[in-house]
Formats: sequence, C-alpha cells, structure tokens
Amino acid sequence: MRGMTTQLTVGERIAWYRRRRGLSQDVLAGRVGRTSDWLSKIENGRIELDRLSVLRNIAHALDVALGDLVAEPSLMEWTKDSGQQTVPALRSILMDYRQVARLGDGGSSRSEPTSLDALKRDIDDVWNAYQDARFGYVTHRLLTVIPAAKEAVRTHVGDEQRLAAGRLALAYQAAASVLTKVGEADLAWSASHRGIDEAHRSENPVIIGSLLRSVAHSLLSTGAYGDAVRLTHEIASMLDPDIRKAGPTMLSVYGTALLVGAMAAARSEDRQSARDFLDGAEGTAGRLGSDQNRLWTAFGPTNVAIHRVSTAMELGDVQVAVDLGPGIDTTAVPTERRVRHALEVSRAFSYSNQRDDALATILEAEKVAPEQVRYHFLSRHLVQTWIRTQRSKPSFQLAGLADRLNVA
Repeated sequence: MRGMTTQLTVGERIAWYRRRRGLSQDVLAGRVGRTSDWLSKIENGRIELDRLSVLRNIAHALDVALGDLVAEPSLMEWTKDSGQQTVPALRSILMDYRQVARLGDGGSSRSEPTSLDALKRDIDDVWNAYQDARFGYVTHRLLTVIPAAKEAVRTHVGDEQRLAAGRLALAYQAAASVLTKVGEADLAWSASHRGIDEAHRSENPVIIGSLLRSVAHSLLSTGAYGDAVRLTHEIASMLDPDIRKAGPTMLSVYGTALLVGAMAAARSEDRQSARDFLDGAEGTAGRLGSDQNRLWTAFGPTNVAIHRVSTAMELGDVQVAVDLGPGIDTTAVPTERRVRHALEVSRAFSYSNQRDDALATILEAEKVAPEQVRYHFLSRHLVQTWIRTQRSKPSFQLAGLADRLNVA
C-alpha cells in the first residue's frame, strides 16, 4: 500500500487520504451521501466498515483506488512453496513487452514443441494448488508454466496450436485468480486480458466462457461493479443459445459467471439483479444435479448457497447471513471455497456481536488455509477491528492471530 503501514485501520486510512485531499469531514461525507457524524465514527473506529460498495464510493470521492483503503496488495511471504521470486517475477512475465508489441521471442527457440500432455499436467497441478489455497506455490509454478504454454502456442500449428492456446488461457486465468487473492487487482486484470485473447485463439467456447468469467471477476475486484454486472449479462446472452443442450462443463462455467454477476450486483446495491443472477445460478446447479468441479469451477448447489450468504452480507442483510451461513455443509467444495465462506460467516458473526464465534471461525479457517486467511482483506480487517476495539487486553488467541496477519 502506498505510503502507509498495514497497521492502520480502514477508518484511519480514510482520514489520512481525506486530509491529503484537503477535504473536511463535512465535504467528504456529503460526497458519499452520508453525515459528518457517520464519517467521524468510521474514521475513529466506532462503526465497522467493510462493505465494499460503501468503501468504493469513498475511494471514488477521494480519487484513490479501492485497494488503497483496504491495504492491498498484500506482500506475499517467502515460503518453501513460493521461493524468493513471487509477484514481481510474475508481473514481469505478464508485462512482457514482446508479447504486447508482437515482436516474437527474442531469438530463443526450442528444437521440439512443448508437450501438450505435460502442459496439461502442469496446469492441472497449478489449479489444484490454487483450490488448496497454496497461493505461494501457484505463483511460483506459473513462472515456468506460462512461458512453457506461450512456447507451445508459438511452436504448434493447427488444432494443436488451438489446444495450446486454450491451455495458455487457463494458465492466465489461474494467474488472475491468485493475484486477486493477494490484492493485485490491476495485475489480475492484465492476466485476464491476456487470457481472453488466447481463449479466442483456442476457438473453444467453454474456455472462452471461462475467461470471460475471469474478466468479470477482475472487474469486480477492481471495484468496477457496474461493468461486471453488464459483462455478466453479455456473457449470459452469448451462452444462452447453447445452454439448453450444454454439457456439465459449460453449465458449470455459465453458473459461475452468474455467481460473479450476483456479487457485482450486490456490491452495486442492485438487489433485483443479485437475486436474478442467484436464481439463474440455482436453476443451473439444479440441472447439474450435484456439486462438481468441472474446469475448476467448484460449481453446484453448495457454491450457490455460499454466494447467497456473501451477497446478503454485501447488501447489509446480516441476519440472513447469520441464519444461513453456519448451516451450510461445505465439505463437498474445494478448500478455497470452504475458507472463503468461513470468512463470510465470521464477518456475519462479528456484525451480530458474536465475536467469540467470529474469532473461532477464523482460527479454524486458518488451520485449513493459512495463506488465504493471511492475505484476505476480510480476515485482516476483522482482526484489526477486534484488536482496536477491545476494552481489555486481547486474548492470547486473538493477539497471536493479529501478529500472524501483521495487523497487531
């Protein structure tokens, strides 16, 4: 984050940027349709604020990025999985000027085309690790997988080249997904942009649909909620003619695109669109018949239920989330989905003044996926809020968690 440490709360960051812009509380509050008393309580930590729709409005009024207010991107820790080349190395690959300028490979070549079977195994490995929430490992593997996939596209021809392009598109989608998880929203957008180009080159409608979903998700993560909603409508219109006869993979891609749209609509405070997207996804999951993981979508009835809780929280329907969230059995979906839902349940508990349950939920999630909990805005924000508003000394468990998340 520019110019500030992660120890500042969201409210303190808002106050810092407000003062940098030379705005009074009255002026900024007026720009977002709130009272100065409300803004004062936000800045002083007397009101919790983690609804991204509200944060986006404040960021827009301050002319800063949403990430500036939520302390993103996060620094990726060096681990055995990640090594000592992480996001900056991946950025270099994604921002390769030769690819943008279409200048070729700089003279390097291989005597034999990259094996498409080996490439498939590598991409499977990357996506499986992503769904296990091993984000450092995914970042490290993509440093070799993306160049190998680009080489495969360059050296193969015809149907094999189209197949290689589809695999490169999925590698870029994995990059966009993991970069979003660590708060690198702008870089994730670049990865999605690269991916959709390769998806179209593959001429595979399922992969095109999957990468369009990735673009919508990248728009969502940058705060472009209205654009994400519009793109979801366009994706649905594009896929609708074929969806009646679609197989399970296309159904899964279509359903997950609707879930992205539901989240975007909720953050735009568009209840009707959020409801329509969720109902469409639920109908699609019903056709699928069970929780599946086609093309790493983790789509099915459980993921739809998870998103009903997430959209409820984004819309401020806390009691709905408290009533639904804890009762959802997430054992049928991958780790990344289970832990993301746990963070949402923790947020719902926190808003309902059930902090012991909220803390216990995060601690259980951390046991399963420590990287995901460490990097996610929600966990950092919740723990920091609890630390700052404790009337007594924080418990050993809370203090230890705050230290591990670097928000103490």
